[in-house]
Amino acid sequence: MNLFDHAREERLKTEQPLAARMRPRTLEEYVGQDHILAPGRLLRRAIQADRIASLIFYGPPGTGKTTLASVIANATESWFEQLNAVLAGVADIRRVTEEAQQRYGEHGRRTILFVDEVHRWNKAQQDALLPWVENGTVVLIGATTENPYFTVNRALVSRSRVFQLKPLEDEHLRQIARQALRDPERGYGARAIELRPDALDHLVGVANGDARAVLNALELAVETTPPDEAGRIVIDLGVAEESIQRRAVLYDKEGDYHFDTISAFIKSLRGSDPDAAMYWLARMVYAGEDPRFLFRRMLIFCGEDIGLADPHAMMVCTAAAEAFDRVGMPEGNYHLGLTALYLATAPKSNSVMGFFDALAAVEKEREAEVPNHLRDASRDQEGFGHGIGYQYPHAYRDHWVAQQYLPDSLRGKVFYRPGHLGHELGVAESVRRHREAQLAAALDEQAPGAPPEILSFSPQDRGLERWLARTLNGVGSHLAQLREALFAAAGCQRHWRVLDLTADTGLLTWEALRQAPEGGVWALVSTSPAASALQAQAAAVPDLRRPEVLVGAPVDLPRLVAGSADPATRFDLVVGRQVLTPAVDRPGLLRPCAEVLAPGGVMVLCENLPRQTQRLHDLLPSAALDAALRERLREAEEALYADPDDPWVHWDLATAAAWFEAAGLRLQRSEELPLEFPVTLTAGLIERWFTPAPAGHRPAYCEHLRRRLDEEEVGRVAAAFRLLAGEAVTWHSRAVVMVARADSPPR
Repeated sequence: MNLFDHAREERLKTEQPLAARMRPRTLEEYVGQDHILAPGRLLRRAIQADRIASLIFYGPPGTGKTTLASVIANATESWFEQLNAVLAGVADIRRVTEEAQQRYGEHGRRTILFVDEVHRWNKAQQDALLPWVENGTVVLIGATTENPYFTVNRALVSRSRVFQLKPLEDEHLRQIARQALRDPERGYGARAIELRPDALDHLVGVANGDARAVLNALELAVETTPPDEAGRIVIDLGVAEESIQRRAVLYDKEGDYHFDTISAFIKSLRGSDPDAAMYWLARMVYAGEDPRFLFRRMLIFCGEDIGLADPHAMMVCTAAAEAFDRVGMPEGNYHLGLTALYLATAPKSNSVMGFFDALAAVEKEREAEVPNHLRDASRDQEGFGHGIGYQYPHAYRDHWVAQQYLPDSLRGKVFYRPGHLGHELGVAESVRRHREAQLAAALDEQAPGAPPEILSFSPQDRGLERWLARTLNGVGSHLAQLREALFAAAGCQRHWRVLDLTADTGLLTWEALRQAPEGGVWALVSTSPAASALQAQAAAVPDLRRPEVLVGAPVDLPRLVAGSADPATRFDLVVGRQVLTPAVDRPGLLRPCAEVLAPGGVMVLCENLPRQTQRLHDLLPSAALDAALRERLREAEEALYADPDDPWVHWDLATAAAWFEAAGLRLQRSEELPLEFPVTLTAGLIERWFTPAPAGHRPAYCEHLRRRLDEEEVGRVAAAFRLLAGEAVTWHSRAVVMVARADSPPR
């Protein structure tokens, strides 16, 4: 580097925009995206261990994709190359790969290639990179604002982990702005600046989750505001409004936002929800969607979802489209809104002003995401889970079902108020009843709501999948039933950190590993031999995905996690089977589990219900005992399960809810499961029933019987059971799956 190059670089450091100067350099400086970067998650562990595989970061502008790549560049020992797909072509790919081969051959050093705007490369350019990614010459990190499943070569996607970055929360944006004001080297820490709270609120609100927008507006405000007499630069609301005036709506004409929003609009029309229909229409109009495209989709809707139920719908839609062609914008908004209202309220006022109320809501309110079940499912249901959970109204009585169509932040918002004249006179009552039913469904804690969006994806490891399949299938049918019910209730997401409280058998551990491939799995075992056995089983699992084994009891969890590889780890999901039943102090056992749970994390426990377990007397043939003794045996055994002083059996869901509450958790829901499975009555098992328990252990079955039966009667019962040795019987019992959580959902 000559003196001129050095001078130019030094000048660029000071003349770069604030957003570039404040780009985080380490994971500790990085703000937001906790769903992929919180302590314990797979991506964070991979960066810290310098074990990066090919990655694709997908998300809106200003969410930190390029920043995350620069953090990786600062953390890795590999050679880091950067290309911008807008400027680079096949010749650049050839140069990078040739240098990477030479570098690896001579020095054994890997090359990481970061490609910004990777979707800008055409198929030939992406194909040129594929062989070098496939043979490991380069590790690809791609950043894109477009859905990678449709803009990036499928072969590249299949060899990469895909992580979806979300718009930043308001508090994250405030933190970023404050960092810029405090930093004396890269920001404005060396200058006297007062940023008024209402001005900061305006910058954050209009930025709409975009960190770059906040920093650019802050820079404009600071650099254009003269200091006062005391030398301070005061940024009040007026200055902030001049610096950033209009909210940027995320939208594209051919990508995800386009397809997801039009999908939500059509589904809202089909669901006879005029409020949601006008909201999604307003989103598209505000973002600049072609109104003719909207009329075309509504004309299709007339034929597809209304038909002869209201033959006037097609005429109204056609007439409105022709009127729009004559009038144009902005007055054409009336015709768009009127058509949407008619179609949403058709069978299967100044009411049109509700559309402009919706437009005002889009402009004033922070932009809310499309609920996942309303997103377009035809393009990326497998990758991101879009469209899962949508209830098709035509499958229900009266072609309507109560489900959420508006975003969570606008749930219950009313845009359309039916008039009381003409056609709307008959519509008003129907709309009112639908709103009441949807509001009731939204307030029902048991209602599942919109399923979460999948935020990450890993290429399939076929060897590991086969190993997991063999492992997961190697348990009894009733245990598999319990495992499936537990994870179904948990709603585990791919990027979650999962802790198995009862990992001695691995029953839940391997399912957690399968369901959270981009998160992480921790396994709590009771003894060192159990840990060795689990670790031996896990030898088939790649290092980064291998469960971290903790040895101890649930009460030791805070200490064990503090001494682990990443002490800051907190778990999105804690699972366990038969955790509470054998414990004496149940709240005391749950408290340390709650301590290691992430804010809003979920705990799902599966417990056998002792009072509803198999009664042993029912296993005896009718001729084994006389009627009088059989009845006395039944009474003695039922007394065992009705003992109010025995905490092992005397508990129910209300009791369990109190245990969770004492630990700082809320029992949200529960599900009882009937179980039926074969059991062989071995001689050893029967002897244990009729052998007194050692001191300090729970009384054996025979000791409970002696409370109601004399010694001779207990002997006759034992003799009757010994005749059953070696027989296979069907064992009946019940279990309960309990879901407890903190106040907000995990990120």
